[in-house]
Amino acid sequence: MPPNTLASAARDAARASNGDPEGAAPAASAAPCDSAAPYDAAPYDSAELPLLARPRVLDAVIVAAFVLLSFGLYRELWLHLGDGYLVDSGEDQNLFEWFFAVQAHALAAGHPTLYSDLQNFPAGVNLMANTAMPGLVLPLAPLTLLFGPTVTWAVLLSGGLAATAIAWYWLFSRHVVRSRWAAAVGAGFAVFGPPMISHAHAHPNFTATFLLPVIIGRLLRLRGASGSREVVRGGVLLGLLLGWQVLIGEEPLLIMSTGMAVWTLAWAAVRPRTLLAAARPMLAGLGVAAVVSVLLVGYPLWVQFAGPASYHRLSHGPAGNDLASFGTLPRQSVGGQLLHPGQQVPNPTEQNAFFGWPLLVLLLVAAVWLWREVPARLAAITVLVLGALSLGTPLYLDTVPTSVPGPWLAMAELPLFSSLIEARLTLACLPAMGLLLAMASDRALTRPPSRPPWVALRWLTSRRLWFVALAAGVLPILPVRFDTVPRPAAPVFFSSGDWRQFVGPGRSVLAVPPPDPGNASALHWQVATGFAFPLVEGYFVGPGPGPDRVGIYGADRRPTSLLLAGVLISGQVPPIGAKERATALADLRSWRTDVVVLPGDVYNEAALRTTLDQLLGRGEHRDDVTVWDVHSRTN
Repeated sequence: MPPNTLASAARDAARASNGDPEGAAPAASAAPCDSAAPYDAAPYDSAELPLLARPRVLDAVIVAAFVLLSFGLYRELWLHLGDGYLVDSGEDQNLFEWFFAVQAHALAAGHPTLYSDLQNFPAGVNLMANTAMPGLVLPLAPLTLLFGPTVTWAVLLSGGLAATAIAWYWLFSRHVVRSRWAAAVGAGFAVFGPPMISHAHAHPNFTATFLLPVIIGRLLRLRGASGSREVVRGGVLLGLLLGWQVLIGEEPLLIMSTGMAVWTLAWAAVRPRTLLAAARPMLAGLGVAAVVSVLLVGYPLWVQFAGPASYHRLSHGPAGNDLASFGTLPRQSVGGQLLHPGQQVPNPTEQNAFFGWPLLVLLLVAAVWLWREVPARLAAITVLVLGALSLGTPLYLDTVPTSVPGPWLAMAELPLFSSLIEARLTLACLPAMGLLLAMASDRALTRPPSRPPWVALRWLTSRRLWFVALAAGVLPILPVRFDTVPRPAAPVFFSSGDWRQFVGPGRSVLAVPPPDPGNASALHWQVATGFAFPLVEGYFVGPGPGPDRVGIYGADRRPTSLLLAGVLISGQVPPIGAKERATALADLRSWRTDVVVLPGDVYNEAALRTTLDQLLGRGEHRDDVTVWDVHSRTN
């Protein structure tokens, strides 16, 4: 049976380049320096090695390092679980904590669901069409119920990063390189590289992607399956993993699948005969996996695409990476803090490039050095193609749009891809970049000195200088600790239960300003009351206006909501007449609202209070809020 590793592709290439028939069986004495070989093929007894050089001991040390680094990044959050809020998470911490808590609440009540009307009442929210992560959130529901959603938030962010780093380390050390240290370099970059750290501010669906390396590992095992029983067993396991990943995060799975598709096309161009030899068992196993995964997640996917509050695609406009951002250092890094600590970015969770010139030069050196090894060649091609696609269309340079259409134009309207934020395709570049760094480090650590044809490259790829260059490329992008700020407590009106005097069963609360992607604090207030009342509007993805059902961020806003949002921004009270009062009453009836609540600490509170007084009559001051009791007019 052929080896089930990426290294076998490199061995095939090495034999082909030496005149051997493509696809010939490897010789038993094949030298490990001919390709990237798994560490456990080492020809020595590990018991004879010093303790810290033994593979199992190294595994434990590297795993512990990943765990410490992952939890250390969130040190401030762990120290302030009661009121800590990640500075650069925007409103996403409120959003994800709401997702965690609402699913735990439903499970505790005995009716787990993929839909909830506790937000955006009465239309509700399709949880499967959002980043609700039921595949992890439901198993962690006891943790959420006992300690609160902020603990689950911290666990999924920090634990997700650690688990994902360990999973990539397992893949690289067992299927790509001999050296455990080289595998740690590759895995560390795949998880702590700039795009991943940017999403680690607020997106646990991207930090907890530990299944993706395992899925790739199962595909590699299918490549060497020797019989139908092995193919079926491997396909069933792969299908279970794919189904679970769908319930954790579909977008990371789509991005990884896109990267694998690019890798496969490059493989077909570089070594078509070896791809054809591996295709039969892999395609058969993938067929079995498709059946198993559809049986597992068929109903949740139906809910997502055809259930209540579903949408057909997500509209987000041009969202490619700026070409200049690739050579820039990210703000959340050692180099970024030193060189431009005041760097302003539109969205800290979407710095999807920002690799810095030192790292790009280092990757170029590694690609040229290892070009004859097929895995390295495929990794370099994958990085270039995905990097080009991530630029979107049209191309932007220093925030200025150009007239040049990017290659993303060919994919922008395809199903699923029309909803993808194309800049995030660089997340699939990270493992390919990590593979290049791992293979180059492995060559420096375990192979005899090579003699590249160019003198400058020969100098750069000597063992000591490689690690000096590696440090120069990686140190500037090392992440720095995430900061937190105290989160304001829920208004006493909610935390004390005073709201119960105003809200009847099946009736809603309109928090002013109405919650949206820019201000979702009301979701936290709702969590604090145990979901005892539904909210009008909110922060989620749902269908927009019109028959096309194009997805938008937040609710399809009614006139009164738009009026209040305008007052929040401008601080000016608009003219209010009989028409505006009638419209407000109609909107409140459609929302089934019993009470309107305006906290005293919101931006432009005076203008909002005056506007509501003119719309609904004078409000009543209760605790730390102003309320307008409208149940007698809306029932």
